[in-house]
Amino acid sequence: MTRFLFSIFVFSTVFISAQNLKSPSEFLGYELGTEFTRHHEVVDYYEYVAETMPNMVKLTTYGQTNERRPLLLAYVSSADNITNLENIRQEHLKDTQGDGGNASKAIVWLSYNVHGNESAGTEASLQTLYELLTSKRSYLDNAVVIMDPCINPDGRDRYSNWYNQYKNKPYQVDPNSKEHNEGWWSGRSNHYMFDLNRDWAWLTQVESQQRLKVYNKWLPHVHVDFHEQGVDNPYYFAPAAEPYHEVITDFQRDFQVTLGKNHAKYFDANGWFYFTKEIFDLFYPSYGDTYPTYNGAIGMTYEQGGSGRGGLGVITRIGDTLTLKDRLTHHHTTGLSTVEVSSNNSEKLNSEFRKFYKNQNFRYKSYVLSGNQDKIEALKKLLGKHNIEYGTPSVSSVKGFNYQTGANGSMSVPKNSLVVSTNQTKGTLVKVLFEPKAKLSDSLTYDITAWSLPYAYGLNAVASTALVSGQKSEVPSISNTITGDTYAYISDWNSMQDARFLAALLKADIRVRKADHPFSIQGKSFSRGSLIITKGDNQNKPDFIAELSRISKEFGQELTPSNTGYVDSGKDFGSSYVQMITKPKIAILSGGPTSTLRFGEIWHFFEQQLHYPITVIDSDYADKVDLKDYHTLILPSGNYATHFGEKQLEKLKNWVKAGGKLIAMGGAINGIDGEKGFGIQKKKLEEDSTANKPKPHKNSQRERIKNAITGAIFKAKVDHTHPLAYGYGNAYFTLKLGNAGYEYLPNGNAVYLEGENPRPISGFAGSEAIKKVSNSLLFGAEQVGQGKVVYMVDNPLFRGFWENGKLFFANALFMVN
Repeated sequence: MTRFLFSIFVFSTVFISAQNLKSPSEFLGYELGTEFTRHHEVVDYYEYVAETMPNMVKLTTYGQTNERRPLLLAYVSSADNITNLENIRQEHLKDTQGDGGNASKAIVWLSYNVHGNESAGTEASLQTLYELLTSKRSYLDNAVVIMDPCINPDGRDRYSNWYNQYKNKPYQVDPNSKEHNEGWWSGRSNHYMFDLNRDWAWLTQVESQQRLKVYNKWLPHVHVDFHEQGVDNPYYFAPAAEPYHEVITDFQRDFQVTLGKNHAKYFDANGWFYFTKEIFDLFYPSYGDTYPTYNGAIGMTYEQGGSGRGGLGVITRIGDTLTLKDRLTHHHTTGLSTVEVSSNNSEKLNSEFRKFYKNQNFRYKSYVLSGNQDKIEALKKLLGKHNIEYGTPSVSSVKGFNYQTGANGSMSVPKNSLVVSTNQTKGTLVKVLFEPKAKLSDSLTYDITAWSLPYAYGLNAVASTALVSGQKSEVPSISNTITGDTYAYISDWNSMQDARFLAALLKADIRVRKADHPFSIQGKSFSRGSLIITKGDNQNKPDFIAELSRISKEFGQELTPSNTGYVDSGKDFGSSYVQMITKPKIAILSGGPTSTLRFGEIWHFFEQQLHYPITVIDSDYADKVDLKDYHTLILPSGNYATHFGEKQLEKLKNWVKAGGKLIAMGGAINGIDGEKGFGIQKKKLEEDSTANKPKPHKNSQRERIKNAITGAIFKAKVDHTHPLAYGYGNAYFTLKLGNAGYEYLPNGNAVYLEGENPRPISGFAGSEAIKKVSNSLLFGAEQVGQGKVVYMVDNPLFRGFWENGKLFFANALFMVN
């Protein structure tokens, strides 16, 4: 068959298939937008389309969620492009290496429903898929469209199942009706209550980890993240608001305008309202618009009014009825418009994409990091997931900006240090993630303003303007010889890997002691918190040696053997300062007063990071639970203003007095502070006489942010002799997320800000907020009877990425007694 006849055959086959293709409404049996499509039905339709039109659709599964729902990607393009899909991908990636020039197709990635109750996106994807294969087929000649119909299937089904359970028939538009008011656990988050739209850079969640493996294989030209906002808001699309990060190119800015004007054309024709250049900026690197942008894409957020409040239809503030059909139609329109503009500008997208990867000339050429080896290995794992190259520095010292001092200086480079250079494919992303202080063009931002990885991982670092060469990085090998003749084995305590090791030992019923004083033995020194595992403590455990060998090998833990408990300096192993670590039974409060995000961070920490059991007690029945069954109770941050009554506080306090340990985090402290029964006190500031002077209304937003701290990094002082701070040095870089200020405790101030008006070393903090956190407690513990209350004003588990804070939480669990 000649090539001409073959092309005729392919065209005829595609045409006939498209003619026979059922629309989503025909396939599902109801008009799209009149019901919420459950995830398995979405999968069914995508599978049906791929089976019907295999020459234009390639459907893959890139993973599954915690609740075992599949994660899908559909590659949609012309028959010729689908046949040559792998060649198109490879030619496209050559543009990132400086040896391209033949790529010609626009690669457009459309991501839907990252927030489960922002459900119009997935519904829109069904109609968009159908029309790309039928009425809009011409868009596909110059474009490959990658569609992720639902990033968050667990959250989507949680919402759709809840809505179907509570909605009126057919539905009620009154916003006060139950169907417009989700409960405590809404559909927004994933299984572990994480916000997946803030996890692109940190990759703490399985959905993000699996998605990024595929994303890095394509690195699209355009990425759209479809969202929903409040029901009263008109549609939002590009261009984005300031601040833009300084690495964003002129073309990336300009093409957002090009796309926005095309969307506006369709919205104007239909009389739909929209806004641009407001609220949603391009700064924080872990969003579905910014992360792709820092990888060369035109990354955008599109926001439709609705979300979980929208239901199938709801009355808005101005008296209009907003339906699910309206919502999906708007998303469908911008989705098709995006593909249209991208297809028409495929040549420009390819040439500018090549420039993005070619023109990288940043001030800092290399970032050199040293410190705890476990923390370095943890950082390497994150870098590997992003395809960021790293190595071991081939120098003994380096000059540049010193992260610890905040000034230019030098740092010696020990063995097994780490160097990460911007002279690589992912150089722009390296600059964004590692830079000491991101340049902020506007303090009005949508999210946190500081995140630098050297601070987040607690490593010494220097940013060098010179390129520091490196060689292949290798993991140091650990080899332990464990025998039944050894008196004791000693392990360090200064990282989360040490905490995981301890958790595994306790779960295996191996008894472990901790050193409350530094000591030296057999010529080697050990710090406070060091773990001591003795033969005598475990003589009644027949498999002690085998289990200790297995667990130490699993966690790569180096154990120092000792044939004696008699130390060279410090306290002997039989001292009262070398106490047994309790195997704690731990409970956490959920529901009602707690924040789902803050609860989820703790839940995920226990199950996916520490691997230690935890009991979840819901606030609905917490009064009926006998706390005597638990060693530790955790109160996640939230709104506890009216939660604890007088009897509940008395019960809680009596439990602590009897020996219980209470860990209160963030907003939970407000529910138990000095006025309500415990010793911690809020800071009281003298009122500013100028505060009530009239100010222009146009400046009201600027005035409000004077009281805000939008995720800024502060350098705090540490009392490393306190059990809550074992494993730390004299300083800790904390990510402060608000202006809550508490007075120092009479005793037990483990981490605190010292001095008037402490300035952040990175990120934005308002002038009034700084006053509130001056001379204030961050982490501390107080003795109450026989028990302890641990206060965590700042959140060391925030979004699961502030690696250096996690040991504080482990200390609260295991070291504070």
